[in-house]
Amino acid sequence: MKYSGIGGQAVIEGIMMKNKDDYAVAVRKPDGQIEVQTDRYVSMTEKVKFFSLPFIRGVFSFADSMILGMRALTFSTSFFEDDEDSSPSRFELWLDKVFGEKLEKVLMAAVMAFSVVAAVGIFMILPLALSSLLRPWITSDTLMAFLEGVLRLVIFILYIKLVSNMEDIRRTFMYHGAEHKCINCIEHGMVLNVENVRKSSKQHKRCGTSFLIIVMMISILFFMVIRVDGILLKIVSRIVLIPVIAGVSYEFLRLAGRSDNPIVNFLSKPGLWMQNMTTKEPDDSMIEVGIASVEAVFDWKTYLKDTFPDQYPEGSL
Repeated sequence: MKYSGIGGQAVIEGIMMKNKDDYAVAVRKPDGQIEVQTDRYVSMTEKVKFFSLPFIRGVFSFADSMILGMRALTFSTSFFEDDEDSSPSRFELWLDKVFGEKLEKVLMAAVMAFSVVAAVGIFMILPLALSSLLRPWITSDTLMAFLEGVLRLVIFILYIKLVSNMEDIRRTFMYHGAEHKCINCIEHGMVLNVENVRKSSKQHKRCGTSFLIIVMMISILFFMVIRVDGILLKIVSRIVLIPVIAGVSYEFLRLAGRSDNPIVNFLSKPGLWMQNMTTKEPDDSMIEVGIASVEAVFDWKTYLKDTFPDQYPEGSL
């Protein structure tokens, strides 16, 4: 595997691919046609030098991915909105009056803020509360921290299992698989076409699913070492340490995406196993969407010739 620098995300009936500052969102519209939108997004780690420092860049890279993901998701859902009742509600009219042209940005910020708060509550605070119920029978702080981490993983797995039963989410997971397959196809030196993408792996070490699993595993180690007394202080410590844990996790994910070291590959396996739940095998129409998204922002032919010169001599592509 040779690092290409491109990454992506599945959206509603489509795929977003990003290469440096350029990104493209390809969506399979209800009429069967593929619509591709290209744009630029300069990350916070590029705008502010301090944000690009190791163990700091992870937090801002995660924020970048959320912002860009919301933009891509907004574009993809625009093709599937229900137009049966086109008249806006009083609340919608009030929002439009108050915020005007800034309404979309305000709603996007509100959704992201709610998502972060909900994630912290479900995956950080809830496991702590549940594990605290066992305190009368368990005196070891180390064991309590370990059990809290196990509960966090169990809740996450149950959550993924639950949402994967929804039809829209299942199809999004199929597009997620197509995204990984397209990247794996070119990073393993194969021509980007439906046949080659189909036989490529739907697992990738730089996946966001792997990042979340790494966060949860590293959090176990942190909370086994960093101990505070009292439930309130423990809640505060879980929230305060999230950026630190995210920063460490990002550095490992960054290393994993560029390395084939046996130790790194072994440590990456839990995330790859989890991807069996968050990625599904796509059909050929989904693969075509992924290819369209890649080709809008990435010159894969030049990449193959430069990265695999023995396979693709001058004039072979």
